[in-house]
Amino acid sequence: MLEVLPAEVAEVVMGGGVIAYPTEAVYGLGCDPDNDAAINHLLQVKQRPWQKGLILVAGEYQQLLPYIDESQLTAEQLAFAHSKWPGPFTFIMPIKPGLSKLLSGTFDSIAVRVTAHEGVRALCAAINKPIVSTSANLSGQQPAPSPSAVKQQFEGIISGLVLGELGHQHAPSTIIDAKSGNILRQG
Repeated sequence: MLEVLPAEVAEVVMGGGVIAYPTEAVYGLGCDPDNDAAINHLLQVKQRPWQKGLILVAGEYQQLLPYIDESQLTAEQLAFAHSKWPGPFTFIMPIKPGLSKLLSGTFDSIAVRVTAHEGVRALCAAINKPIVSTSANLSGQQPAPSPSAVKQQFEGIISGLVLGELGHQHAPSTIIDAKSGNILRQG
């Protein structure tokens, strides 16, 4: 498996590659959210049904604007999300019309997060957009906590591995419905 240096990440991701990279708690799998072929490859690698949808992680809120429909949220709802970001909070927000169903699954919403993890922020800055983010594991298995665990599961079937430090989270992000404010998963 190719270890991808930070300077090479943009080229690999924008070229349609699927990468593994360190996040707040575990290693994640990611790709360009605007490349359906890359998303399909990621779903096949993970053995995840497209119907479940995926998470987009951004380095800054503005990177999410092409994917979410802010007009369906009140100023208070947006302010609440902004009060939690950057950080380990994923919000379910309405999607922009025309968004790939591979991202949203069978839903009219998408899960989005603005990360505080410096490595992921740098990755998003390098590609100038959010990255698809799902835990680096086969569906139903434990997420990969290390580069060796990533290599064990995905050697030869993803484009590269970004080395770096995991964040200090010990649980997946809390998921909140942006419209209702209901917590869907406690992190």
